[in-house]
Amino acid sequence: MVETNSQHDKFIKLTEPLLDSLYSTAYRMTNDKLDAEDLVQETFLKAFRAFERFQEGTNFKAWIFKILVNAGISNYRKKAIRPQVSSYEEFEEYYLYAKLERNKFENTVNKFDVLDELFGDDVKGALESVSEHFREIIILADIEEFSYKEIAEILDIPIGTVMSRLSRARSAMQKILWDYAIKNGYVRSIDKNGTK
Repeated sequence: MVETNSQHDKFIKLTEPLLDSLYSTAYRMTNDKLDAEDLVQETFLKAFRAFERFQEGTNFKAWIFKILVNAGISNYRKKAIRPQVSSYEEFEEYYLYAKLERNKFENTVNKFDVLDELFGDDVKGALESVSEHFREIIILADIEEFSYKEIAEILDIPIGTVMSRLSRARSAMQKILWDYAIKNGYVRSIDKNGTK
């Protein structure tokens, strides 16, 4: 019994600092507070049951996030009749930055100021509108700041696939945010003749 309490204490010590990060990732994956709470609870239960297989000295955060992502994917597949599909070809690399370079701004607005204004609810909305595969890779790379290697381990895919999918995911987000910036007047679109 002493061993069990020791394992329990060790598990709590490792998971407690990650609770907020796990919840915010679960919320971004599910877009629902209750579903996110359920997903975190399921993750903790699965992680605790498998804790004896965790290799001490390895990356615990990556290990538990892999459990979270796998549980989230499993739950998503149970709920979804058909997974959402996005065409990779429709997203050119650096879409948003290229558009910002090709357009003129009112009052010579700095392109990075425009990007800063888009963060918050707009980015959240853009993130929610991309496919699940794009969303999970953006969350792991840009929000949770996992390395390519860690993401490859979490998602159980090759590093090359991580880099490719992340590039496409960022392009998808850029396109959505560019369209939002035009629609809301952050940027005035210019046609081929140079007129607004």
